[in-house]
Amino acid sequence: MAVVDVSEELKSLSSTMESIEAVLDLDTMRAEIAALEEQAAAPSLWDNPDEAQKVTSKLSHLQAEVRKAEALRGRIDDLAVLFQMAEEEDDSDTRAEAESELTSVRKALDEMEVRTLLSGEYDAREALVNIRAEAGGVDAADFAEKLQRMYLRWAEQRGYKTEIYETSFAEEAGIKSTTFAVQAPYAYGTLSVEQGTHRLVRISPYDNQGRRQTSFAGVEILPVVEQTDHIEIDESELRVDVYRSSGPGGQGVNTTDSAVRLTHLPTGIVVSCQNERSQIQNKATAMNVLQAKLLERRRQEEQEKMNALKGDGGNSWGNQMRSYVLHPYQMVKDLRTEHEVGNPEAVFNGEIDGFLEAGIRWRKQQEK
Repeated sequence: MAVVDVSEELKSLSSTMESIEAVLDLDTMRAEIAALEEQAAAPSLWDNPDEAQKVTSKLSHLQAEVRKAEALRGRIDDLAVLFQMAEEEDDSDTRAEAESELTSVRKALDEMEVRTLLSGEYDAREALVNIRAEAGGVDAADFAEKLQRMYLRWAEQRGYKTEIYETSFAEEAGIKSTTFAVQAPYAYGTLSVEQGTHRLVRISPYDNQGRRQTSFAGVEILPVVEQTDHIEIDESELRVDVYRSSGPGGQGVNTTDSAVRLTHLPTGIVVSCQNERSQIQNKATAMNVLQAKLLERRRQEEQEKMNALKGDGGNSWGNQMRSYVLHPYQMVKDLRTEHEVGNPEAVFNGEIDGFLEAGIRWRKQQEK
């Protein structure tokens, strides 16, 4: 790599970093950190555990964001010194180290730049993920379970906490549907590009003739509702059904009929929760999911989008957005961004950052 090329590359990286720092507004973030640290130090903070959790979680997230930005700025500054040393000493090892660090910094900068594109009204929130098997019988149910594992593995690899609210198991294999939370800042903005219909093509392990099968699963991403959202739900507009929770093969996992299913009569939206032992807790969690669905519905109506939520008969579930092909070749391809990966196994193990970043950039382009 020529010296002049390195010089221009470093200028470009520094300029990009300046743009990112301006969007993040680090001074404002530091002021917010100081205010949150003051709240966290108050002896009465844990009188309200839920509020305390929100304060400490937000504080931790902001501190991590600032540290990440400061560290990346330091790496960019150090790169110039490293390349200068390699040139002055004519040291091939130092030059190789500098070029390797340049590649690493460029990748980290791209990732941070994607984060600055998450500026939607609800992008900073935690996410609720709803997956359901669609056309394809037992293969679709198996595919839905693969997608659930994919997102849970992705969250686990990043240290994000998840909580499964409800899973409806299919009779032979896989799941009919599942709802779970990804409890991390910007989880909604990041994962929202996953909404739509996912398609799997493979030789079915459930077909005794070994034929190729195509199956489908729908993914719905919702922002977690906060107190400021004011989603009013009249109890008279709800039908509440209580039933016994079950695991794979129909085995009961609770000793009481504690699982709760809510039907919002005006919209037909149905939500369930069975992860808690208490019927009251399950109903409260199901209400949160229902509120999230109604919030997303309202957001879409306000933006005059064509998509609507499940229960409204909209097109969001029919919007085919990614294909996972296991036969006759190996390929996962996003149909909107053209981003593709030739290793489906890695994707199903949670390596989906490339798809998420491409999707976020694509969405930003569509908004222009």
